Amino acid sequence: MPSGKLARYVVFAALIGITVLSYIYEENTGVNDVPAQHSPDAPAEADGREIAPTSSTGFDFYVLALSWSPSYCAAEGANANRQQCSSGRPYGFVVHGLWPQFETGYPQNCETSQSRNVPFAQAKQLSDIMPSPGLVTHEWRKHGSCTGLTQKDYFSLVRQAVKRVAIPPAYRQPTPRAPVNPQLLEQAFVSANPGLSTEGIAVTCDRDYLREVRVCLTKELTFRPCPEVDRSSCRRRSVEMPAAQ
Repeated sequence: MPSGKLARYVVFAALIGITVLSYIYEENTGVNDVPAQHSPDAPAEADGREIAPTSSTGFDFYVLALSWSPSYCAAEGANANRQQCSSGRPYGFVVHGLWPQFETGYPQNCETSQSRNVPFAQAKQLSDIMPSPGLVTHEWRKHGSCTGLTQKDYFSLVRQAVKRVAIPPAYRQPTPRAPVNPQLLEQAFVSANPGLSTEGIAVTCDRDYLREVRVCLTKELTFRPCPEVDRSSCRRRSVEMPAAQ
């Protein structure tokens, strides 16, 4: 074989090997699995600045962020997380995160004695409510680290928070539906959850899609008002709430 062809063959084989090894690594670690739905995931301060990393004590309450999975999948298309959008499971509302909050702003990326990485096996145990292992790790690093809890206790609290918030029956399944009014969806959540007021919930959207429902909870997981979070509510009269593909 001529030396030029041999060199090209060696380079081609090496590229194939690197690609295969990268794929195996991602599948087993969840690396690069963080969905692009991490647009600002909690309110910033009034001047637009996020609060710098801080200690894990002194926050005021939690925000449980529930994302409408089909909106994320539709918006991201081919770039969407495959565990969430290509697994064959029709996800509706999924957990984006449980975020410790101040009355204004929020802590993030706090120092903790816990590992920054979430074991893959532990992350997979959350797949019914958080489909992406990469998302699980991201949420622990950015938000869970600021709760003062261990990883185990933090994700246990996430499950408790999910059970605390009832999804209105009409919005539990990701089936085809007409465009929705975000204010009507918000009222449906208020009606389905005694004690929840319109001042303690925000329904967010982008230009095309309904994206999240954010519910404010005390540290004991009871409903409470949260003016800054409430101000992030979608002001559009109609947005798409797509079905799972």
